Amino acid sequence: MKFWNQESTLKSISQCKCPRCHTGDMFENGTLSRPYSLFKMKAKCDNCHQPFEPEPGFYFGAMFISYAFNTALFITVWVLMNMLHPEYSLLTLLITIGIAAILALPLIFRWSRSIWIAIFIPFEKGIRASKH
Repeated sequence: MKFWNQESTLKSISQCKCPRCHTGDMFENGTLSRPYSLFKMKAKCDNCHQPFEPEPGFYFGAMFISYAFNTALFITVWVLMNMLHPEYSLLTLLITIGIAAILALPLIFRWSRSIWIAIFIPFEKGIRASKH
């Protein structure tokens, strides 16, 4: 198996594709003019009809993945601030971290959910669209 082919789970996660078929999109196409649309998730896969919320509260665990992403983001901003402008104030650091967190929020939200569902729903090679 190649590292980044159609069967690659990493590719599926990074592109927020269905974990079962790696074809259908998990999220609606969002726009910056409607920021709430960046968080709208489809009910099921357009290709294989895999439900994206297998049970109520399924994505509770994705918060822990989001926490890890945000921790890495905060540390990265802190290290960059120390390297680029070592004489910063605490307020400057907090504002910079806050702006970075807000800008990364849609991506972190999507990747966290994509990773979480990929842990529980295995890839099925050769799955075709069914008529449901």
